Amino acid sequence: MIAAYNDHMERWPRAERRGRLLDDWVDEDAKMIAWSRDLKLDLVRRKACAFSEDRIRRALYRPFSAKFIYYDPIMNEEPRAFGTILPTSDFEADNRTIAVTCPGSEKPFFSLACNRIFDNHLTGAGAGAQGFPFYTYDSDGSNRRENLTDWALETFRSHYGDSMISKWDIFHYVYAVLYHSVYEKRYAANLRRELPRIPFAPQFRPFAEAGVRLAELHVDYEQQPEFPLLWRWKEGAKLDFRVERMKYDLGTGEIVYNEALTLQGIPRDVERYRLGQRSALGWVVDQYRVTTDKGSGIVNDPNREDDPKYILRLIGQVVTVSLETVRIVEALPDLGLPEAS
Repeated sequence: MIAAYNDHMERWPRAERRGRLLDDWVDEDAKMIAWSRDLKLDLVRRKACAFSEDRIRRALYRPFSAKFIYYDPIMNEEPRAFGTILPTSDFEADNRTIAVTCPGSEKPFFSLACNRIFDNHLTGAGAGAQGFPFYTYDSDGSNRRENLTDWALETFRSHYGDSMISKWDIFHYVYAVLYHSVYEKRYAANLRRELPRIPFAPQFRPFAEAGVRLAELHVDYEQQPEFPLLWRWKEGAKLDFRVERMKYDLGTGEIVYNEALTLQGIPRDVERYRLGQRSALGWVVDQYRVTTDKGSGIVNDPNREDDPKYILRLIGQVVTVSLETVRIVEALPDLGLPEAS
């Protein structure tokens, strides 16, 4: 794709255009390149693009569903501010971002802590997402800055009479508050049209501690223990962990993993942890399937030859994450807000 772009960029100034528009001149072969508005503008500006292995990153395309991205200011239509949040993959170990629904979204409010680049439509089309990182950097990774102000720190310390409150404590407090059931119900209308506003709960520490655990679950979901599901093999079928397209039956608590294997024993409470219009497990079932892009013919295959049980393991881990999230949220103390009518 980069070679095709650079070839067009070199040929355009010398082309026998005679009033032809760039839109009519470029080769629209989807097997080579997909032209966007900004990519055409970069071509006219003669911005060359060079391939770099370092730009291949793992990004959160949908909740708990990671895909590879080539993160580049030319090859991405809207690279957004991730270059100052996660300049390289090395920064993923230190920084965390709370992604929330953008104002005006057509989908229900959600929040999700992550340490990766995430898609602008994290919970599907019509559901923009906006991130609030703990750290920001210069584009070269230098000059690390805390995104929480000293004013906010002093305000929290003064309100709670606790000089030991840290900025990370506030970050995790905010995350827990965003998950509180009363908060979501009370401010449902506000959250459709504006970014979240954070109240002072009667108690600070229980929320900060709950936020730490929630963030650990959601950021490090691939390191969580697997929930013990029952594997039912079809009689006579060979051992096969490859996925083509799974089917999730909410009524029976079963996932038809493939023609040979069905997973049983999924607790109903799993469906109570929802992000947008699907549960966390629902997103995994929806995204981890083999698809072929009609225009380019590119096959998207989530199966891993070096780790054939990855998807199977991920299902058990996301079940654990979902159940633990529900348990933590239910145990949150009173937020000090009136119930929504």
